[in-house]
Amino acid sequence: MPAYPETKLTKALRGGDFPVIVSLARHDLDLARAALGAGAFALKVHLNAHHRATGTTFGSFAQERAFFENLATLGVPLLVMAGQENVPSAQEMDVLADLGFEGFNIYVSDMQPHLLQSKLRPMPALGEKSTDEEIRKILEIPGAMMEASVAAFADYGKPLNETDLARYSEITAKAGIPVIAPSQKNFTPEDMPKLKAAGIAAPLLGVIVTGTTPESMEAAVRLIVESARR
Repeated sequence: MPAYPETKLTKALRGGDFPVIVSLARHDLDLARAALGAGAFALKVHLNAHHRATGTTFGSFAQERAFFENLATLGVPLLVMAGQENVPSAQEMDVLADLGFEGFNIYVSDMQPHLLQSKLRPMPALGEKSTDEEIRKILEIPGAMMEASVAAFADYGKPLNETDLARYSEITAKAGIPVIAPSQKNFTPEDMPKLKAAGIAAPLLGVIVTGTTPESMEAAVRLIVESARR
């Protein structure tokens, strides 16, 4: 297993800074700039995936490489969702690392061994029906962090509730490593202290919160960043 460097992002995740990460609804530099202008700490992009919340299909590394090269010029922490059945090759993972990407995620059930040999820190995701065994599998990966993508698709976009927070608390207590919560539910500024209290290391804001335009991105992210910093 590679030795992963400690970066601004990993230090923020471990140190309780509660950095706001934004997942781009589509691969668009204007969206990325709007997120960063509103105070986002890091950005996440996708490969080899159909994004259920948006209906967007993200292509292979070869198809998305030009965008990633442009995104890398922004000089901020970058994460990549590596795919589902199809994932980048070992060589493509190396190129992502060379571009400045520092972490990747994929559902733990879709993990392929060569991904764990890359320079990108693994951040495997739990799914809706994830078990304690899958938490243990993630904890066995040296240096791993975790994404708790545990909401039912039928509940996407609904308000965050006490049941969600209880599940996050259970996961973070068992994990003992930084856990990122994606906005499958409609995270609001008022939810930020609740997520912190549940032990979440960072919110990951997706299209349910950000919308699909630079204007909606800027407005939503700014309010959540302000709350997250309190």
